[in-house]
Amino acid sequence: MPAHLLWLSSMHLSSYFTFATAIAIFFSFETSPRDPHQNFVQCLYNYPNITNSISNVVYTQTNSSYSYVLDLTIQNRRFSNSSSKPLVIVTPLDVTQILATIICSQRHGLQIRTRSGGHDYEGLSYVAEVPFVLLDLSNLQQIAVDEESRTAWVQSGATLGELYYRISQKSKTLGFPAGVCASVGIGGHFSGGGYGLMMRKYGTAADNVIDAHIIDVNGNLLDRQAMGEDLFWAIRGGGGASFGVIVDWKVKLVPVPSTVTVFNVSRTLEENATEIIQKWQLVANKLDERIMIRVDISRVNSSQHGKLTIQASFVSLFLGGVEDLIPLMQNSLPELGLDRNDCKETSWIGSAVFINAVLIGTSGNEPPETMLNRTQIYLGKGKGKSDYVSQPIPVEGLQGLWRLLYDAKVENFQLQFAPYGGRMYEISESEISFPHRSGYIYHIHYGVIWQEEGDEIAQRHMNFIRKVYKYMEPYVSNSPRAAYVNYRDLDIGVNNNGYTSYTQAKIWGLKYFNNNFKRLARVKTKVDPDNFFRNEQSIPTLSIEEN
Repeated sequence: MPAHLLWLSSMHLSSYFTFATAIAIFFSFETSPRDPHQNFVQCLYNYPNITNSISNVVYTQTNSSYSYVLDLTIQNRRFSNSSSKPLVIVTPLDVTQILATIICSQRHGLQIRTRSGGHDYEGLSYVAEVPFVLLDLSNLQQIAVDEESRTAWVQSGATLGELYYRISQKSKTLGFPAGVCASVGIGGHFSGGGYGLMMRKYGTAADNVIDAHIIDVNGNLLDRQAMGEDLFWAIRGGGGASFGVIVDWKVKLVPVPSTVTVFNVSRTLEENATEIIQKWQLVANKLDERIMIRVDISRVNSSQHGKLTIQASFVSLFLGGVEDLIPLMQNSLPELGLDRNDCKETSWIGSAVFINAVLIGTSGNEPPETMLNRTQIYLGKGKGKSDYVSQPIPVEGLQGLWRLLYDAKVENFQLQFAPYGGRMYEISESEISFPHRSGYIYHIHYGVIWQEEGDEIAQRHMNFIRKVYKYMEPYVSNSPRAAYVNYRDLDIGVNNNGYTSYTQAKIWGLKYFNNNFKRLARVKTKVDPDNFFRNEQSIPTLSIEEN
């Protein structure tokens, strides 16, 4: 058996244990008058053909380890004290335990929320207002890299840092185009698209997925061939949690030079940051596709000028050496004044360490093993939003934004501008369900983080990011005002416990998925007609009239 399938415990794809078999064996049992979660747990314990003892991976609210397991990968502490906690947590070790969780949840009227890395911006993977089971995939961490075929199988509970590290241990000239935060879980990141600093060269993570294994609502384990091209299309950008439980992914690895170059250069308003950003808006999406220059905007206390100011940090990965990079920058963005001393030549895994360090505030000189750290990085509360920009923001628009940011009565905020162009313009918006392609010059990520407790403090920070978002409306995409599903934002629309009609859900569905939303709903209706896999912004089913 291939290494990447050992963990499947001899399960035959799509046929090992179907829903019909489960019904025949299982629905003959009498249901006791216990609470639904007690019946659910008993259902798991009695489930036939489970490979490993499931009692070791089930945590009820009376279990002494329940809170520890629940909080372990909650990256946004805004939800750590929520009263809407799971009745039961299951941390499966293999497919049979996932299958049993799906079947028993349906039988006893409990929803499922699936969590891989815990970075969900609105906590939808581990918070719900209804009785639910948390299916935490963090034990599913196996990664099998095949250098010869330039592919890897990655389980959904693995992190980006673990994937990057495992690739680097096999090859110095292979990489993978995904996000910059090492502790992000593979499952949610891939299924929502997954962009990073190589997207201008190679597209998103989802663009480089070539197979997957998903367990559907009927308990079937399906690969790409068995699930069909419509479902395979949907889970690459449409959010996998709407369609089933994706247990692993096969990805195409990409060539990278043995030497790459990174830099992180900051300029304040007093150092002509506005002028540089204006030029950046004109050229960033047209540069050589080997380079991506992200702009991180924040408020700092300037030691040079002795006052608060706005700072723009230009964070970049160039797939080549510094001798090639400097002339490119001098020709395209001389306003930045990039110098060789600003640059660091390193390996591809070294660049991943460097860029992750920019995010978490470390030196960037740490060894590659730091990419294996799953520790929570923020330990704060946060709110995020997103936008896409089709035309450069005029100077007066930027200056108004600086005033808004300068006067902010909040602890910590950042805006990130990530340029498009290159490969992102070559892929059709309907190639996979991730739709945001040509027509955009860059993507904006808004984030605000705070440490203090209290509703008033939380509301002040939430109001601030909403005020910034409202201010930006004239300068970003419209009809729809596009948004990135991996930066989930309940401000733009909420389902009524997942039962909102397609027509009602269009308020957020079109923002996330543009013209792909209707097709996603058709796939959902086909593979999960009773809408078992749902959350506040899951893909809805279609009525006969809507279809």
